[in-house]
Order: sequence, then structure tokens, then C-alpha cells
Amino acid sequence: MAKIGFARVSTQDQNLDAQLEALNEAGCERVFHGKQSGKSDDNQKKLDELVDFVRDGDIVLVTKLDRLGRSLNMILNLVAQLQSKGVQVQTLDGQVDTTSDNPMQKAMTQLLGVFAELEHSIIVDRLQSGRERTGKKGGRPSKFTDEQQAEMKALYDNKTSISAIAKQYNTSRATVGNIVK
Repeated sequence: MAKIGFARVSTQDQNLDAQLEALNEAGCERVFHGKQSGKSDDNQKKLDELVDFVRDGDIVLVTKLDRLGRSLNMILNLVAQLQSKGVQVQTLDGQVDTTSDNPMQKAMTQLLGVFAELEHSIIVDRLQSGRERTGKKGGRPSKFTDEQQAEMKALYDNKTSISAIAKQYNTSRATVGNIVK
């Protein structure tokens, strides 16, 4: 069983020294670290190196849980990935300790999962609200104007076949079907 550390600061002008010192004092044999934002490719490379390096029975130590990633969902995915390899995670601040069979620690980890799901739902809701407000709901813009679509619907209502409408507008039957239904 080895203790492996991970340290990260978000910007180049921040200092890693305090995290590195704390992880070394905690007995880490090796510490992966970097100065980059949580969503950068460099950060992902460092995390990938960490995941590749650790072995069954190892413990990954971080000063605080947020050092592992930018969002709770990202952090929980990493924790799950580590646990699938038989690797446990501990924070030096004591908030998370997956090595413990303590029911309180298990509950805390599960609560983090609930909050990650909530965070994801809030983000999705914000995106959807923004799309509705701007009228941009995603996807490719329609090939046909609202007027043309209304004409297609009128033709269909007057018993013109979908195939005939598709030929008239030089499009597929599926497109006409989506418009008239």
C-alpha cells in the first residue's frame, strides 16, 4: 500500500508549496502536481498519469477534494475510477475518506454523489433556460421558412401525399413528415 499525492493550483501565479509540504508530511511516496485550471488538457494528463500509476491497495491523498477537479461530477467520476482499481481516496482536511467502513464516511461520499447529480441538473436547467430565452434550442437551423412549413402543412391537410410534398420542395419524406406531424 502506497500513499500517492495529487496537488493542483488553478493559475500560474498561485503557489503549490503548501499542498506539496502537507502531502509530503502525510507520507506520500510520490506526488503528482501541476499549475493549471481544472478543465485544461494538462490537468487531465496529470490525472491520467495518476490513475495509470496507482495500484490496488494504494491511497490517493489530496489536501482538499476540489484539487481533483473542477466540478463535483468530475471529482466523483475520478473517485469511482480510482475505486474500481482498488484505490482509495482521502482528503487531508478529513472530509472524505473512502478507506473507512465508517457509516458516516460512506454517507458523506454518497451525499457528494447526490450533490453532483443536483449540480448537473442545475447546469442543464440553466442551459435550457438560456436556449429558450434566446430562441436557440440547438441543432441545425431549419431549411424551410415558417411560411414554407405552413404551406406544407396546408398541402398535407388538403390530402396531398407526403411524397408529393417532398418532391415539390426538393426534400426527403422524413423532413416533410417531421414538419406536418
